[in-house]
Amino acid sequence: MKQRINYTKVAPGVSEAMRGLGEYTGKSGLEPRLLELVKTRSSQINGCAYCIDMHTKDAQAMGESVQRLFALSAWRETPFFSERERAALEWTEAVTLVSETHVPDNVYELARKCFTEKELVDLTLAIVAINGWNRFAIAFHSIPGTYQPARQQKE
Repeated sequence: MKQRINYTKVAPGVSEAMRGLGEYTGKSGLEPRLLELVKTRSSQINGCAYCIDMHTKDAQAMGESVQRLFALSAWRETPFFSERERAALEWTEAVTLVSETHVPDNVYELARKCFTEKELVDLTLAIVAINGWNRFAIAFHSIPGTYQPARQQKE
């Protein structure tokens, strides 16, 4: 695969705007590792190799286990995720697949049991942001493999 357009160089303002969403969600109070699971799961659903590469590396740099990352696409079948993480992953799938699911009431109710209203709005913004990044990376053929996480500390 060959990169079509380096959109970050062609239109730097686009990347700045998208990064602003990430900066907001990063300061929202949601757990950083939870956000990386959400970003990875959404990227798996969308088939975004670049973002899967990036967010699995970021998650590992934060101390996320390889076992949980490998099991993420089958999270329902494992005992590895907390109730809050399961609610976030269910919400992530419903919002990512909004044209198919229209985010059912039972998924909303599950998410509300585990997240405050503000947390759920912030989580939704994180999902919106990663879906946007996925679309840029897929449309312009961003090449996976070279990304290195900026943070190496465990949180």
